[in-house]
Amino acid sequence: MDIVSQNFAKDLQSQIQEKFDCIFLLLDSNTEKYCLPKILQNAPYLADCQQIIISDGEENKTLQTIEQIWNFLSTNGATRQSLLLNIGGGMVCDLGGFAAATFKRGINFINIPTTLLAAVDAATGGKTGFNFLGLKNEIGVFAQPQAVIINTSLFSTLNSRNLYSGFAEMLKYGYINSENLLNETFKFINTNAVLLSHCGLDQQSQKYKNEIAGQACNDRDRTFVNLIRKNLEIKQYFLEIDHFDKKERKALNFGHTFGHSFEAFSHQTDCPILHGEAVAWGMVCELFLSHILLNFNKIEVVKLYSFVKENYPKPAFCCNDLEQIYELMQHDKKNSANRINFTLLSEIGSVKINQTATKEQIFECLEFLC
Repeated sequence: MDIVSQNFAKDLQSQIQEKFDCIFLLLDSNTEKYCLPKILQNAPYLADCQQIIISDGEENKTLQTIEQIWNFLSTNGATRQSLLLNIGGGMVCDLGGFAAATFKRGINFINIPTTLLAAVDAATGGKTGFNFLGLKNEIGVFAQPQAVIINTSLFSTLNSRNLYSGFAEMLKYGYINSENLLNETFKFINTNAVLLSHCGLDQQSQKYKNEIAGQACNDRDRTFVNLIRKNLEIKQYFLEIDHFDKKERKALNFGHTFGHSFEAFSHQTDCPILHGEAVAWGMVCELFLSHILLNFNKIEVVKLYSFVKENYPKPAFCCNDLEQIYELMQHDKKNSANRINFTLLSEIGSVKINQTATKEQIFECLEFLC
């Protein structure tokens, strides 16, 4: 159950009315500092819950952190009747979901995403896991949370870079769904880019918080919430027809084959990039590959390239690194029969899954960014 909440305390309370013998809160150090006070202010009944604090950052999305969570649960009396609340971004939701799904063969968990990216991506859909051997989400299981409760006021804690990371995933939904949704999403982002640059979300502007974070009842908030709901409806559609990501759900992987390799490569350098940033550039490459293989409109490729170049840091690789990025792509979970698997578009809203390309065509796309 995905809830874009208008009354966080009430919605959460309704989910935990079932008697659990113990409730645990999983947070990373950033969430503990910036989001937990807001949550406790709205839901003071969580103050007595035991807290598991893990280190923030993609470099901590490891088996060692999973063990830390398991150890805390085990030594603090967790049972199969316990509940884990995952409060944080994508890393917390992925790790917490995996830890809950495997502890004592499974305990209930609820995701409370604190980032836009997590709200429209990692918190929903039931994919859990951790990175292994430098590969993104290499180990994991499918496990559905009892609920996902999205409190948009928490997004006021985000800086502009993290907000744009979430916007990238929202754009993905537009590309795989319809030109109308894509244009609506671009319009919303471009309109609010003015707020980002002039009101200064990085300085925690109260005006910005009131206008964009879901705290003021205005047209902008309603558009924002409606876009999130549309994204979740699209994801839910694919979940219902292909829960285990075998066929139709692969549409949601658009931008991620290149994107995951960019993200993994960046974490081997001094310039790591966020998941949404990697996906933004991944969509550029996969639209370019769509143009090569499926005659996708090149004007649309250039349009996205210009937008991404203006708003997202570029992956720090050069032409000498292409073999390494190609090697990372060969380990993507969506591959089969030793072929790199892509989700491409013949036009906006027309998804073609299980597409393959030659090494030369893949390098052509990578060289497009060099």
